Amino acid sequence: MLPKDVLYNVISRIAPVPEEELDKLFGLCHSVELKKGSLFVAAGDIPNKFGIVVSGLFRYYYLQEGGNEFTKGFFSEGSFLSSYSATIAGTPSHFSIEALENSEVLVFDYGKWEALRAGHPGWNEFLITVLEEAFTKKETREREFLLFDAEERYRLFLKRYPGLEKRVRQHVIASYLGITNVALSRVRRKMGVLT
Repeated sequence: MLPKDVLYNVISRIAPVPEEELDKLFGLCHSVELKKGSLFVAAGDIPNKFGIVVSGLFRYYYLQEGGNEFTKGFFSEGSFLSSYSATIAGTPSHFSIEALENSEVLVFDYGKWEALRAGHPGWNEFLITVLEEAFTKKETREREFLLFDAEERYRLFLKRYPGLEKRVRQHVIASYLGITNVALSRVRRKMGVLT
């Protein structure tokens, strides 16, 4: 799918923004290709941008000083990429956004987006819907970590991200589930996923 089509489809499924506003938004972006392992945002950066994934796959992750990684979430085609709280506060991002595959992203300058948003009320409806969806996902994930064991979290991962276990290395999945590689191997064996 062409980048413009991706943008229009993503925005249109979220809020009824007029086509002339979509044209203005498309005029603000540029396409960037990121190689697997590249960072869209690095922890410690003060981000002034956000993106929409045209193709590929990303993860948000935290990195401890000892090298332990904690994957916050996965984001594929049509998803937004942003360290939003850092962007709006003008502070360093606490997490990195990494390309897990060779990817293409439409990139937007946050200041230009803010100017566009001020010009039409449809953008506020769009932003509220995006933030509500993000809050709901965050709340759901917190509940799963507090109430579910590793096997239940893995089953939910497989349901939420069908086919992703074939695109992502096991240590990344383990870091998303909050367990070690060894523990994930045990869970997979118990479920009959490993032969």
